[in-house]
Amino acid sequence: MQSEAKSSPPYEWIIGETAGIVWQMLHDNGPMSIRQLVQQLKSAGRNRDLVMQAIGWLAREDKLLFEIDKRRRQIRLK
Repeated sequence: MQSEAKSSPPYEWIIGETAGIVWQMLHDNGPMSIRQLVQQLKSAGRNRDLVMQAIGWLAREDKLLFEIDKRRRQIRLK
């Protein structure tokens, strides 16, 4: 008889959940830099790679605009 091991949610689910958190942060706070997003999500146990994957997820869904000029790079919702 096989034992039922507790498993973590699929990584895709974690990326999607993080994308939801990023979306909510941008909705509540307006445009933010990647650095700001990473710093805010560190306390929730999300590392930089996971935040970047979540940003990619939202970009692929056409939900983000990237504002890039000589001094700053910000992300905002469409």
